[in-house]
Amino acid sequence: AAGAALVLPGLATGAWALGAALLLLGAAHGALDVAMNAHAVQVERGYGRPVMAAFHAAFSLGGVLAALAGARTLTWGWSPAATLGTVAVLSTAVGTAAAPALLRSGGTPDTPGPPARRRTPRRIRGLAVLAFMIMLCEGVANDWSVLHLRDLGASPGTAALAFGAFSAAMTGGRLLADRLAARFGPVAVLRNGTALAAAGLTVAALSPWAAPALAGWAVLGAGLSGAVPQLFSAAGHHDRESSGANVSRVAGLGYLGMLAGPAVIGPLTRVVPLGLTLFLPVALCAAAAAAAGLVRPRDGAGLRTGRETEVRA
Repeated sequence: AAGAALVLPGLATGAWALGAALLLLGAAHGALDVAMNAHAVQVERGYGRPVMAAFHAAFSLGGVLAALAGARTLTWGWSPAATLGTVAVLSTAVGTAAAPALLRSGGTPDTPGPPARRRTPRRIRGLAVLAFMIMLCEGVANDWSVLHLRDLGASPGTAALAFGAFSAAMTGGRLLADRLAARFGPVAVLRNGTALAAAGLTVAALSPWAAPALAGWAVLGAGLSGAVPQLFSAAGHHDRESSGANVSRVAGLGYLGMLAGPAVIGPLTRVVPLGLTLFLPVALCAAAAAAAGLVRPRDGAGLRTGRETEVRA
């Protein structure tokens, strides 16, 4: 469905048609995203150690490759429909080929059917709020980092590096996050990462020059890189029978935050300079650092980390 929907924006001939196409693409991608993360929880449970961040690193790498592919096909003079159609065919083929190797529903042959509807646990609600806050910060970086550097007088080419630096730092951080989580535990990764993100964005917000601001956006990406994987992993391991539902709740509110970030910053720029509006995501990163204890595994649940083994011993 995601592959088929990807073609539609390239075929749209007006704003309403484009909006409808993007709505369908977003719905298909959202369902796929929840399914992928729920499956990653099952794989992680089988491994017995953190691997969630590695999946998110592959997700980030896919975004980088997509940007490069889009830039290249533009230089070749391809239309949006041709580019999106080609990517849709390739991605659908890869997904179809990979499907037989995936785990069964729930990860084991004897998994029971869908769990009965129950109230959302308080911890899952807390994780969902944290996902909203952190992914709001990611949304701000996605949509405002380039404009921020333009406001500081950077050239269009230099300003474009802001989002590139953020994405590259996030991808690199996610490649390391699993090892850090295994060694120090998810609480340390979330707390220190969001604190680092707050520091980096503060530098970017206060800097009158493009170079330090560019470095600040990169530090933000590195700090946030391991945060969301810890939240999704904690949600998936909270209750084995409701793993998929819990991941969907956390991911759903998280993606709402990603949408809300750019929308919140926009109106604020009419009142205060863009640099000052960035202190809203700074405050959210600081609050997430303070609430990082929510990802601490419950007794008998989640994954055993080196730090927890050390403490228990």
